[in-house]
Amino acid sequence: MKKDLPENIVEDISVAVVLEGETPDVKNWIVYLINDKNVQLNNVLVSSKGYGEKNGKQVKTTTLSHFIGDVEGKTSTKIEAIDEEVFGLTNEYWLSYYINGTIYDKKYIFLPESIVDENLSKVPIVNKPGVLIGGMN
Repeated sequence: MKKDLPENIVEDISVAVVLEGETPDVKNWIVYLINDKNVQLNNVLVSSKGYGEKNGKQVKTTTLSHFIGDVEGKTSTKIEAIDEEVFGLTNEYWLSYYINGTIYDKKYIFLPESIVDENLSKVPIVNKPGVLIGGMN
């Protein structure tokens, strides 16, 4: 049963919404997966979706699946571009990957209005401003 399954704890893996660049009219945001481990992640799969209330109505975005492949240790990789229009929603990223044949998975959630200028900090490995979720040592 469930109690018999190993507890595969995800550590040193983060998801960040990063300000990639901006013009006077628009900011370009990219979602990154950051592997702060010293080992490679294999067969990385990320699904993303947004949901919540906008203008008094319940809204859901399309669920997208991104097969990333392998991610070397101490590197980052782009998952997807993200539009500021969905920052008022809950943005969820479900990550699955393998290390040495063992599967790991974790859900990362950016709460509504959490991706704002006041919450920006320098994202490790990417070295750009963004909002980071996950455990970085």
